[in-house]
Amino acid sequence: MSNRLAHETSPYLLQHADNPVDWWPWSDEAFEEARRRDVPVLLSVGYSSCHWCHVMAHESFEDRVTADLLNAHFVSVKVDREERPDVDAVYMEAVQAATGHGGWPMTVFLTPEAEPFYFGTYFPPEPRHNMPSFRQVLQGVQQAWADRREEVTDVAGKIARDLAGREISYGDSKAPGAAELGQALLGLTREYDPQRGGFGGAPKFPPSMVLEFLLRHHARTGAEGALQMAQDTCERMARGGIYDQLGGGFARYSVDRDWVVPHFEKMLYDNALLCRVYAHLWRSTGSALARRVALETADFMVRELRTAEGGFASALDADSDDGTGRHVEGAYYAWTPAQLTEVLGAEDAELAAQYFGVTEEGTFEHGSSVLQLPQHEGVFDAERIASVRRRLLAARDARPAPGRDDKVVAAWNGLAIAALAETGAYFDRPDLVEAAVAAADLLVRLHLDDHARLARTSKDGRAGANAGVLEDYADVAEGFLALASVTGEGVWLDFAGLLLDHVLTRFGDGSGALYDTASDAERLIRRPQDPTDNATPSGWTAAAGALLSYAAHTGSEPHRTAAEQALGVVKALGPRVPRFIGWGLAVAEALLDGPREVAVVGPEQGDDAARALHRTALLGTAPGAVVAVGAEGSDEFPLLADRPLVGGAPAAYVCRNFTCDAPTTDPERLRTALNG
Repeated sequence: MSNRLAHETSPYLLQHADNPVDWWPWSDEAFEEARRRDVPVLLSVGYSSCHWCHVMAHESFEDRVTADLLNAHFVSVKVDREERPDVDAVYMEAVQAATGHGGWPMTVFLTPEAEPFYFGTYFPPEPRHNMPSFRQVLQGVQQAWADRREEVTDVAGKIARDLAGREISYGDSKAPGAAELGQALLGLTREYDPQRGGFGGAPKFPPSMVLEFLLRHHARTGAEGALQMAQDTCERMARGGIYDQLGGGFARYSVDRDWVVPHFEKMLYDNALLCRVYAHLWRSTGSALARRVALETADFMVRELRTAEGGFASALDADSDDGTGRHVEGAYYAWTPAQLTEVLGAEDAELAAQYFGVTEEGTFEHGSSVLQLPQHEGVFDAERIASVRRRLLAARDARPAPGRDDKVVAAWNGLAIAALAETGAYFDRPDLVEAAVAAADLLVRLHLDDHARLARTSKDGRAGANAGVLEDYADVAEGFLALASVTGEGVWLDFAGLLLDHVLTRFGDGSGALYDTASDAERLIRRPQDPTDNATPSGWTAAAGALLSYAAHTGSEPHRTAAEQALGVVKALGPRVPRFIGWGLAVAEALLDGPREVAVVGPEQGDDAARALHRTALLGTAPGAVVAVGAEGSDEFPLLADRPLVGGAPAAYVCRNFTCDAPTTDPERLRTALNG
């Protein structure tokens, strides 16, 4: 018999709908039930493509004995962290404070007042590696609740008060200047791995937001070291196992320092951010590798993550059936020499093994290897390699595929819209721009209500019940602003403005700081507020970037002031922890550069000369530059007002703070103006 989760839209919650555990979704009713029964709450938080979430589910939540223990002594609440990032953030902060680390599945025990008192992540079914079994934990918590209630509630109350009293110290509401950004670059240089690219040790995550900062810093200052770190890191990742050498797209992270063995889940947000980074790297350097990876990653998103409604699904699982009925991590992606031979024949298999780094010993598990590009492609016959790729990809397509989380998350679709719009424009791929427009249409049609309030998620054409958080408003606005620049359709600027009005009125504290949830959102034990990047830009710094771009488009002083004030946190944190506030540093680079405003004016129907100027404007490397394009006299964009043709010819105006240089009709002059 199904439990209460059967009525949810989250694929992660639906995975638990047939558990013998009597699960509740996060709700007032769940905590009322805990009060009625006078029992603690087990809060279990995870997400659909989480490997260890699946493991704990199979070991414990599908086990009848464990379920009986849970049902007798607890109210069990299951949360999808991707649907409720606010709940996840509040209790993850408590887990990290108590244990020194965090992760998923997250396991927290709460009082019926939602105050946490015992914490953990994954617990095994039997004691191992100095960890108690999950049943032992349940028995211990139940015993403490029965015998030491006052002690438990005192601890819970203290923890809740401590969490509620934490405040962000974010500087003096002044944006960082050139000195602070230089200090941030120096800090990154100290943490950089010159042999392998990237920052820090294992596990190693793609530093998407830091890479964007490095590219913008180079564009503004000419600092070759910044560009070199970005180039080398991008090349190492693109040649490593973290990148899918057959189908394109990036896995979540590498378990080693060399980018060889990934954690195989593939997330929309990683691929959207990295697609944009590689497109921007190509824009800066002309790198053929960057161009290929940007396009392959865009094609991966459209091919494998696009939903029937036109949005983009959240993720592909790390696990899949290995052909024997067992779900094994990486089974879909790894190869043995024997498997290569079976598909390609002996001669081409030998070539493929050399090209992709497949060995008898293997680089992964059980003698299998994750495909890499350890050597430069130029030493191999390109046509023969292309044939090998096609045959291997066709063979892989016949394997049982990883599961897909079909949930459409507003914020991550905003990131995808920006990436696909720009990549399509750079490489003359109108199909990618069309995919971006379709996703934006879905967000407007399904996620946006009559008051321009966003729903966090949707699935199968049905909007979820959870309200959008700051990152949703900010990242969707970012996507709409990119789409406006690429398409010349001012409606996307208008929609971005509606979303950013909510940021100004519902997410700020009145002095420059921002909260992750709106002022009228559900009250938790703490209102979450985190300016640092995680796997995606923080809502705080993403909002700063979108506010700044919107102000550059419209001249709105309130939006620019809010952006500058929000960047105060970057002034405070950038020189100290630059790896964890990369998007804020990237936005600060745009602020220092202006950002520049480019208006491209053409005839009513447009022509080749206007299109050439528009493309040149989009390809400019000036940090955070905004582009408006339209016919003379158009009211689509404020930047087009009072911008005439020059001698009857299309013209481009490059401005800062709405003060413009002399217009030009020459794409080369425009290129010089935007790349200097």
